[in-house]
Amino acid sequence: MIPVQFITHATERYSYEDAARLALAGGCRWVQLRMKGFTDDEVRPVAERVLALCREHGATLIVDDRVDLAKAIGADGVHLGHEDMPVTEARERLGEEFLIGGTANTFDDVVALCRAGVDYIGCGPFRFTTTKERLAPVLGLAGYAALMARMAEAGLRTPVVAIGGITRADVPALMETGVQGIAVSGAVLRAADPVAEMNALLHVDD
Repeated sequence: MIPVQFITHATERYSYEDAARLALAGGCRWVQLRMKGFTDDEVRPVAERVLALCREHGATLIVDDRVDLAKAIGADGVHLGHEDMPVTEARERLGEEFLIGGTANTFDDVVALCRAGVDYIGCGPFRFTTTKERLAPVLGLAGYAALMARMAEAGLRTPVVAIGGITRADVPALMETGVQGIAVSGAVLRAADPVAEMNALLHVDD
């Protein structure tokens, strides 16, 4: 089964909570709650409900950016972007029992995150995506292949998750580059049947 992280995204049809529920119903067991532009007070009740859903399904909940909130509600970890809290500070606040992921676009980013001790790296974007603002340069298959080769040469073994505009058709070729997983959002929520699409993503290699 392909390791898939679902990143919540609200649409005209689905709320953040709806999105998480659909992904979990489709078999996803790794959810990132990403709610940019909201206050912690606005995010907390949603995060608590999504956490309860994740616990029902035996799934891992990662909270984007909000280190203190993730700790307060007992989430499994946080994901930190370039402009978020430094990984070392987050680790001091959370301890070793929490997962910490970081965002990378270049090999230098990857090296810095590995040195900082992240548990996984969200690397992208694979292609242009409308679900994220201020997009970094697109990597494509060649970019991932080159990055994974350089990591192998440098002895860096932190898991890499490809992200950014990924569809089901992209998954086999992406996994061949050496990445350990993929992250999706729009590909699931834009599908006619999001639950079936998530399930299909998880089982592309079957």
